[in-house]
Amino acid sequence: MNAEALAALHAVCFTVPRPWGAREFAALVADPLVFVLVEGDAGFLVGRAVAGEAEVLTLAVAPEARRRGLGARLLSRFVYQARLRGVEAAFLEVAAGNAAAIGLYRAQGFTEAGRRREYFRHPDGRGEDALVMRRVLRNSSDGLPA
Repeated sequence: MNAEALAALHAVCFTVPRPWGAREFAALVADPLVFVLVEGDAGFLVGRAVAGEAEVLTLAVAPEARRRGLGARLLSRFVYQARLRGVEAAFLEVAAGNAAAIGLYRAQGFTEAGRRREYFRHPDGRGEDALVMRRVLRNSSDGLPA
């Protein structure tokens, strides 16, 4: 998927947080710390790994392709890629009202680690909290995957 295709799918999937444009995706893809995982033309995940931590920057699955396991596959691939990069813990931020995404992340072992008050903005200007979720990927005491 090129930057334009990523932006087009992101726009179909999000109003909160606001959809990212092709230039934003192009800049991310050019960053050597960023990796993009794709499931055909139906979904993608953008992650970043640095200094022993990884972050899910965004995860998008086309509305017509949801509830088929694509999001779970993308998250599993993210965890695998993060572990290859020596990551010990992974983080993400999700809109507090996005119950489907929160359920997906919990099913993949992420737990709530904090909350950012009114972090996201709705198109009407209303704020929405972000849940910060975390998953340990490696036990730092023994070096084995968690």
